[in-house]
Amino acid sequence: MKYFNYEKVARDAGIPREALVKIRQIFRKEYPRDEMLYELHVLRACMAVRDGLVTIDEVLATPVVRSA
Repeated sequence: MKYFNYEKVARDAGIPREALVKIRQIFRKEYPRDEMLYELHVLRACMAVRDGLVTIDEVLATPVVRSA
């Protein structure tokens, strides 16, 4: 099931396909079992790039912090 259309937002933001794959990998590690939270965070990262709040390099450089 797809919850959010983050692919369209990524295209609107000019995020290259390879970068979107990496963003998806980052958030899949963070939310391996929760599809909705995974997609929500991918969407929010793409929206932040689109809105000029962060660069794609900043998103990709963000470390994943796992909670206990």
